[in-house]
Amino acid sequence: MSLFKRAAVSEFASNASVVFSTLIIIWLSIVLVRLLGEAANGTIGADVVLGLTGLTTIAALPTVLAAAVFIGVLTTVSRSYRESEMVVWFTSGLSLLSWIRPALRIAVPAAIVVGLLTIFASPWSHRQIQEYRARFELRSAISQVTTGEFLELEHGARVILVEANENDPEKLGQVFVRIKDDPWHSVVVSDHAKTEVAPNGDRFLVLEEGMRYDLTPGGLVTRLWDFDEFAVRLDSKDAEQTLRQSREHALLNHKGRPTGLLLTDGKSHSDGQLMWRLAIPIATINLALLAIPMGAVNPRAGRSFDMLVAGLIALLYFNLINLSHSWINNQTLPFGVGVWLVHLVFLSLTVFLFWHRVRVRAPKNPSD
Repeated sequence: MSLFKRAAVSEFASNASVVFSTLIIIWLSIVLVRLLGEAANGTIGADVVLGLTGLTTIAALPTVLAAAVFIGVLTTVSRSYRESEMVVWFTSGLSLLSWIRPALRIAVPAAIVVGLLTIFASPWSHRQIQEYRARFELRSAISQVTTGEFLELEHGARVILVEANENDPEKLGQVFVRIKDDPWHSVVVSDHAKTEVAPNGDRFLVLEEGMRYDLTPGGLVTRLWDFDEFAVRLDSKDAEQTLRQSREHALLNHKGRPTGLLLTDGKSHSDGQLMWRLAIPIATINLALLAIPMGAVNPRAGRSFDMLVAGLIALLYFNLINLSHSWINNQTLPFGVGVWLVHLVFLSLTVFLFWHRVRVRAPKNPSD
């Protein structure tokens, strides 16, 4: 490999790795804040935040890697122009077209990795995210209760309020339960309670040494009970069945469906998801090539405007891919057209910019 190609490939890889690390850190910060907010609200468990963060990051890796390659090539080419290094390469007999092969040496392996991520890893991560959330739903409902806050079960048919037990951390403190079981409305109170799991997997809140008041709204009949133990069923979920249903639901979700099922499905939503999985690897190569003429800047001019335009073009590329995805889902655009249309448009833009940069302009007439 020539000195030029070694230097170009090395700087492409260095800049792309720095950009990739930066984007991943930003992404992790955003995802962690969002998931910690969900954990604080009780939507997910605090112990699954890190796992969900990793799985969500895997799903985002294809787009992040494609953007990192684009910015890595762009910054390398623009730096060579700003520091007049490009003049040295041009006087050595090279042209802007000579940057294509070094860019492809980075873009093609990156596109293969992106393809493996979109075809295999991303669908798997979406399925795992749903299973994580399903496993959280299988936990005892009382584990989702914040002391001093009301927990509603069965759409408000049962309402539970618990207090902390300062003497015995293994048990709950004072408990208030309201039960609607037509025609009766019941109120159950106890000074302490505990949770138990039946052999069949049903979960119960067992109140000890309390009182139960039964009444009929608008009626005159009231019943008063005292008890040694009173069990309130929290849930009766079959863990294996629930997880199996969750996995089946994940397969119905097109983001989590294996690529093999998408190929045999024949539905428009499956075609749209398949188009997206093929589009990101192709976009990785297209953006790397587009970055070369986009990085050809005037060293005397500021670089902010050119970088801004390049960023907007890359953002437009990804948005058009998502738009094509929606059009294929809605059967507005045929799959055979949608899978190539956006890439051909941006490839044409790349060819035009290369032609604009490398064409030999006629000398100006001195009399003008």
